Amino acid sequence: MDKVALLEIKNLKISFNTKRQSLTAVKGISFSIEPAEIVAIVGESGSGKSVAALSIMRLLNSPPASISADYIKFQINDDTVLDLNSLTEKQMTKMRGKEISMIFQEPMTSLNPVMKCGKQIEEALLIHKVLPGKKAKGKVLELLESVGIKEKERIYSSYPHQLSGGQKQRVMIAMAMSCNPKLLIADEPTTALDVTVQKKILLLLKELRDRTKMSLLFISHDLGIVSEFADKVLVMYKGEIIESGTVHEIFNNPKQAYTKALLFCRPPMNTRLKVLPTLQDFIKADINDPLKEKYFTKTNIVGPRDLEISIKRLYDQKPLMELVDLNTSFTQSTGLFWRKAKTLKAVDSVSFNLYEGEVLGLVGESGSGKSTLARTITKLVKASKGSIVYKGNDIVKFSEKEFRPLRKEIQIIFQDPYASLNPRMRIGEAIVEPMIVHGLNGNKINRKEKAIELLKSVGLDEDAFYKYPHEFSGGQRQRVSIARALSVEPKVLICDECVSALDVNVQAQVLNLLVKLKDEFNLTYLFITHDLSVVRFISDRIMVMKHGKIEELGLAEQVFNHPHSSYTKELLDAVPKVDFDKWL
Repeated sequence: MDKVALLEIKNLKISFNTKRQSLTAVKGISFSIEPAEIVAIVGESGSGKSVAALSIMRLLNSPPASISADYIKFQINDDTVLDLNSLTEKQMTKMRGKEISMIFQEPMTSLNPVMKCGKQIEEALLIHKVLPGKKAKGKVLELLESVGIKEKERIYSSYPHQLSGGQKQRVMIAMAMSCNPKLLIADEPTTALDVTVQKKILLLLKELRDRTKMSLLFISHDLGIVSEFADKVLVMYKGEIIESGTVHEIFNNPKQAYTKALLFCRPPMNTRLKVLPTLQDFIKADINDPLKEKYFTKTNIVGPRDLEISIKRLYDQKPLMELVDLNTSFTQSTGLFWRKAKTLKAVDSVSFNLYEGEVLGLVGESGSGKSTLARTITKLVKASKGSIVYKGNDIVKFSEKEFRPLRKEIQIIFQDPYASLNPRMRIGEAIVEPMIVHGLNGNKINRKEKAIELLKSVGLDEDAFYKYPHEFSGGQRQRVSIARALSVEPKVLICDECVSALDVNVQAQVLNLLVKLKDEFNLTYLFITHDLSVVRFISDRIMVMKHGKIEELGLAEQVFNHPHSSYTKELLDAVPKVDFDKWL
């Protein structure tokens, strides 16, 4: 008897029809997933990865989506194979969560904001009758613990807005795994997670695969993860699968220039470059002038002399911002009738200086206080104690009216782009709005020109000006958020995981752009990320946070080459070890 694939797709085509145009997102792709196999799809943002996955789950609205395929076969058991395309919506509802489950890219938009997280996970167990109601909570707490959540009782009773981005993502993973599905579709499941939790989650998924024979369709832009996690790799470009093979074949002998470019655009861990190569550079490069020779020359590598000059220039001046003994606490009500109060210190006695023109990288696990620190500096969250001295003034003591003129000088790019954009406002309006509020760029025509210029600078075309947030992929929405923050020409830019949702090529473009803008306008960055290769590329100093405290603070080279903290060493050890430039 011939071996039957768990999932087999033939000639899948997806297009979107709007009033202005018809866009073909997927152009007749075919692939299969065997039982207990992990298949990864890699490619740029907008290449069709997530759309293809959503079509398997039948989660694309038609219209505007138009979906066709010869078949999408799914094996229920040895005797039953269904074509998902032919199922009714009622039949498909029974499949979702139980037979096929999905971890979505943006947890905040996937979780119900008015329902506690524990109840949302319980819902899947009860709908599919996996467990009786009395045992459901125990199973949920077990699932939360399995995805690395220590305060499982608190998370169970919390609403999504009370959690960090990484914690929300782990809740989504627990929900997706609750019914032990045969196929788990994971769309960027570790994007919001720090490297240590990321490693734990991936090991957990592999352990589940080995124990339950569950298969995974793994969508990711992190090629380091893919190299260590997947069995087979599909490379998508403009809606087509242009290359496929085993992990060994793709990572040791890539055939397509596009695949090589994806491998090469990632910031290297062992070398610090001044400028990162991009996909466009690679594809246009002459075969006799390989990019390795162009980008790995002495002129593009940050050497000891470059560092010495930079350190002297930055740290011989007075600080632009000084944080002294900063504390931010939250009070949580618990117990019967909410009579008990528990104080959570999210930022605990943090002190450091930020210098004009500096990039201070901030890393740490999810829930360590990174985002709360960023929100405290921008007065989106009130400090409990301490001071933030900016240009000689303690802004902690400022009223909202006094601080308002400084908002254009201290801007923040949020981690979740969809939640930070108004879904009813066109992208152009969203970028122009801050200019109007702060009286910049004179008139309507100038503001529109500036907005279009910013969109182009972050890799989007002029048409993006007229579109709504839901018409973009996650990575494209993040680029819009960056353009919006830059629209008021800030002095200090706080980047809260601003490149975490981007594929390696767009990430390289945005990082190059941020470096260019920093040099042109003498910007200062507090750069929050969990990607250590990114923080090495862009940072002058690196600060490591754990449980609200500063665990380590030092020059980037010092922290990477000679870390003092055992926690920092743990973070570095968790990074996937792949030499991405060996193919060139």
